[in-house]
Amino acid sequence: MTLTKSLLSVTVVAVLLSGCEMNNTGKGAAIGAAAGGVLGKATGNHKDKRIFIGAAIGALAGAAVGDYMDKQEEAFRDELAGSGVEVVREGDNLRLVMPSNITFATAQSYISSGFNDTLDAIAKVMNKYEKTYLSVEGHTDSTGKDSYNMNLSRERAQSVKDYLVNQQIMATRVSTMGYGETRPIATNDSANGRAQNRRVEIQIVPNTEG
Repeated sequence: MTLTKSLLSVTVVAVLLSGCEMNNTGKGAAIGAAAGGVLGKATGNHKDKRIFIGAAIGALAGAAVGDYMDKQEEAFRDELAGSGVEVVREGDNLRLVMPSNITFATAQSYISSGFNDTLDAIAKVMNKYEKTYLSVEGHTDSTGKDSYNMNLSRERAQSVKDYLVNQQIMATRVSTMGYGETRPIATNDSANGRAQNRRVEIQIVPNTEG
């Protein structure tokens, strides 16, 4: 484990020093890819599989992965019952889908007060199950300019991350991504469809050894 931590530290520093012209998103992706080579890659059925950055918080392997995620899924379902959050199991990954009516006011990136209890419940589970990483993803409908929607989705994802970090989740366990209007889950031709597309999703992936 000492050797693994050392290799990870050297790799991350090397990426940061070599990427002076790289933006934050590029740095995050590069660090994630490098860290994945040392710590192992989290896998699952979701089409947007990612390698997440973070400290060596302890890895899962073999049958322990499924058992660990089974327990975490159950904990999420218990804590989020009646909250409006959809808990989706995808292989060994989990996905929390949070619609706009419980997250953010229209065209705003600050967290609605009614969303606090939901995020507190998520943080409670994540602090108990520390061998997983999170990717917070913001999405919008197609109303407005593409650039505005992209920035708004990024700001919303960052707001969620900031809140979770304030609830004692390690910042290195959480990555963010804004997709704007590029990944709708319903039609944008109706009010109901647009409401579904305005959402925040949290992907939860186990830390596994390759």
